[in-house]
Amino acid sequence: MKAITITDVARRAGVSPKTVSRVINGEAHVRPEVRDMVARVVADMNYRPNAFARGLSSSRSFLIGLFFDDPASGYAASIQRGALERARALGRHLVIEPISFDRSDWRRLLEDTLQGLRLDGAILTSPICDRADLIAVFEEHDVPVVRIAPGSDFDRTPQVRMDDRAAARTMTEHLLSLGHRDIAFVLGNPKHSASERRWLGFQDAMTAAGITPDPRRVFQGDFRFRSGLEAADALFGTSPHPTAVFASNDEMALGVLVAAMRNQIAVPRSVSIVGFDDVAIARMAWPQLTTIRQPNFEMGAAAIDLLIERRNAGADGKSETCRELPYELVIRSTCMPRSLA
Repeated sequence: MKAITITDVARRAGVSPKTVSRVINGEAHVRPEVRDMVARVVADMNYRPNAFARGLSSSRSFLIGLFFDDPASGYAASIQRGALERARALGRHLVIEPISFDRSDWRRLLEDTLQGLRLDGAILTSPICDRADLIAVFEEHDVPVVRIAPGSDFDRTPQVRMDDRAAARTMTEHLLSLGHRDIAFVLGNPKHSASERRWLGFQDAMTAAGITPDPRRVFQGDFRFRSGLEAADALFGTSPHPTAVFASNDEMALGVLVAAMRNQIAVPRSVSIVGFDDVAIARMAWPQLTTIRQPNFEMGAAAIDLLIERRNAGADGKSETCRELPYELVIRSTCMPRSLA
């Protein structure tokens, strides 16, 4: 099969080969709509610049590291897909690296990785993106960093984020609009800064409606299925049980859903259940889960863009420092008006 060339890409995209080269190399002076269109054509045609030759000629690796504490989570998987697709379209390669702070030698392992790979940049996800000592290691090795959803040190690195607090307020307002007043809340992992923002958004909406959240209806979770299951077992063991449960992510919400089923509590007739993230399993569950769509795929892609822009701008150049992406309330089958229950 004949190899795809940059000329083939340019012809398909209706632009010059120079424009394609500028997009692949992340250069400035390309309109956003042209950049996105060329990136789509590059991905559609599966065009691969010769990374080895480029690396030899420029002393660059064209490798970007994506760092997680748990690469197997649904949250991580959707960010990976967005970053991977964007990296490929722009002639970069993605390296997925877990970091475990439970290991006393995590710093040495990371430094070995940075020295061995010569990364052109790194993307740090929550909750590890809020570790100042971790960011310092990248700074010491002169590796540019973009963080996804940080909760502190906002001026230290470029970042991609969404408004978790506003999103949680929107979801709570949706439940209130359905007539629910006895609403339970399952908190996320306290190590994730997004957990607090989602809790604050829930409180904002409840307070605005003149309702003080009942501490007996608030349970600590950790963003994992089992914690949602255990919280819901405790909730459904009370009488009366709440009419709605807002879990801080979809995985815990599915734990609540399973607990309702095994306690013979009909969803949504006896209890409405909502989550946050809109990971793939939220659409596979039955009933399908009402949730907040967090643009994880788009955030992964945007982080690649910001890294390349920062790299090309250089130490003294100006580049975008923050990109906030919109969320969406996704209404499915796990909610119904309280008056119809």
